[in-house]
Amino acid sequence: MSDTAVERFSRLATSTKKRTLKRITINLTSDEAENLEKYCEQTGQTATDVIEELIRSLP
Repeated sequence: MSDTAVERFSRLATSTKKRTLKRITINLTSDEAENLEKYCEQTGQTATDVIEELIRSLP
């Protein structure tokens, strides 16, 4: 018998795989902070999302 999409999604949503997170603090100039805030407002992304995306794009 085939699983329904809801059953498959439930198993994915309750995966036991955990991400290890590390908190960092960065110091920004007023101009840098303002640029980041403006970018976040324009894109609707959080600062964390923007920074994570930039880090993932590194070679």
